Amino acid sequence: MDARERTKELQAEFAKRGDVFGWFDALYAEANGNNESIPWADLLPNRFFVEFAKKTNLEGNGRKALVVGCGLGDDAKYLHDLGFDVTAFDISETAIKWAKQLNPQIHFETADLFQPFRGWLGAFDFVLEIYTIQPLPLEMRGETIDAISNFVAENGKIVVVTRGREDDEIPTELPWALSRKDLSRFEENGLKQTHFEEMLGDEEPPIRRFVVEYQKN
Repeated sequence: MDARERTKELQAEFAKRGDVFGWFDALYAEANGNNESIPWADLLPNRFFVEFAKKTNLEGNGRKALVVGCGLGDDAKYLHDLGFDVTAFDISETAIKWAKQLNPQIHFETADLFQPFRGWLGAFDFVLEIYTIQPLPLEMRGETIDAISNFVAENGKIVVVTRGREDDEIPTELPWALSRKDLSRFEENGLKQTHFEEMLGDEEPPIRRFVVEYQKN
């Protein structure tokens, strides 16, 4: 079965049981070390974020960064290589064990976005969120964005990379793309949008991605 179809199947199975998050670890465990079984785990940093980082001359300079829903840690490694002091977390214990093997130089933690370590709140100069809002249920979108916003320090920044859709477009399947209206929730959390760009993927037909930067003033 195609990896994306298997992912949708697993998500649906766990949703029927009332378990919103369990399918993530089940997917990594089922992959059994084969990253090709996980649609987003190509062992490379997200190319849309890389393009943004190059355009904006992003540099870490020792600043503290947090990667939300880090998976196997490819984006965390990219930030590390840019000079950030990186912490990365995922709810999947299997993913984190795997990530530690791939990149032992990075601080990885198994953690729940909605029950984070207290020391993480308001503690990071740079927060990176790539594709972790879009697989969660639509009814959780607001609280998910609130939780991510809580990590950023004063004058810190968040960069979000997500599939995009129009405000009046109804998402019909996993992953549920975000609209600009959805993203405005970050601004309700005291963050100011400082960059917005739409990029197209190389799928056929191309899929829209939004790359958005916010700053906490």
